[in-house]
Amino acid sequence: MRTRVLSPLNIAVHTTVLLLVLVWTIPTIGLLVTSLRDKNQIVASGWWTALTSSSQKGIFRAPGGEAQRQEGAAYVISGNVLEGGSGTVSAFGTSSLKPEEFEAGATAQLKDGQTLTVAADGTFKLTSNASFEGSRGQRIFFTAEQPPRFSLDNYRTVLNAEGIGKSFINSLTVAVPATIIPILVAAFAAYALAWMPFPGRSLLLAGIVGLLVVPLQMSLIPLLRIYNDVGAFFGVPSKTYLGIWLAHMGFGLPLAIYLLRNYIAGLPREIMESARVDGASDFEIFIKIVLPLSYPALASFAIFQFLWTWNDLLVAMVFLGTGNDELVLTGRLVNLLGSRGANWEILTASAFITIIVPLLVFFVLQRYLVRGLLAGSVKGG
Repeated sequence: MRTRVLSPLNIAVHTTVLLLVLVWTIPTIGLLVTSLRDKNQIVASGWWTALTSSSQKGIFRAPGGEAQRQEGAAYVISGNVLEGGSGTVSAFGTSSLKPEEFEAGATAQLKDGQTLTVAADGTFKLTSNASFEGSRGQRIFFTAEQPPRFSLDNYRTVLNAEGIGKSFINSLTVAVPATIIPILVAAFAAYALAWMPFPGRSLLLAGIVGLLVVPLQMSLIPLLRIYNDVGAFFGVPSKTYLGIWLAHMGFGLPLAIYLLRNYIAGLPREIMESARVDGASDFEIFIKIVLPLSYPALASFAIFQFLWTWNDLLVAMVFLGTGNDELVLTGRLVNLLGSRGANWEILTASAFITIIVPLLVFFVLQRYLVRGLLAGSVKGG
């Protein structure tokens, strides 16, 4: 039995692939862990410490005089600074300048003869000889060691947000046609550029290649003005799905035609010539021969185009609008982050919610991709 020996090149290739997998997998795992953590723990420590206790600083405002009760000659307000959560308080204070002035279990002397005691389990007792009536409530700063906490609250917040279902439908309505339409147009154009000789074919192909380097941001406004002018001439509203479909088709066609043309041009010439000898037209050759053999290229571009249109926000805002009925999923999730984007727990949960559909598309098209590769590799006898 012969043993296969890997060459240095194969070892380098396998090592590079492994490193690339790690580079993309580790941040993804970190994002998933973060999306399941408590909001306070996300701020206090990194995701790699999710399975260990974390030290967190917090602030709690005790109730006012309405919560007081009388014990003998003293008035007492009690509660728990952890607000029902688990953890162990190690220190507390009554000023932001000295948040760890007292150890847990100690008694702090406050103004007007008041005293404050905070136990390790978070329970506090505020005592005074005079009534707390009319008082605002004492601020209590504390430091606590809290065990790992995981929940689905972040996902519930995102999924229960107002308008999230409508935005999900909007994104599907944009992404599916904006993926199918460019593929259909590009496939016909690619076949013509590859197998149908006509004057100016090379110049047309060079122009398509040149369009690959045109930035989207530079062409967005001119394209919008042209679409609005044409729409006004034919009486078509400016903010419609048709506009964003055409925009995505325009931005995606150069790459689609370039990729498909290169793939279709590499198909065996003998198959085309045999079909023409049998009397097949170009349309029949394209439908019955070229398309079945082009599944790998079609599936590859479909994956890229769907990912682009599904995650797009700029084109959707320009051509579709930002109203509650027109907002796509990415726009709705951006609004959930707030004006300063500080809600990290919402961001991480939103990332995994938006990635579900692209992952389904990838795995479905991957099956057709492999099938197309196998079909294209089999030759008749």
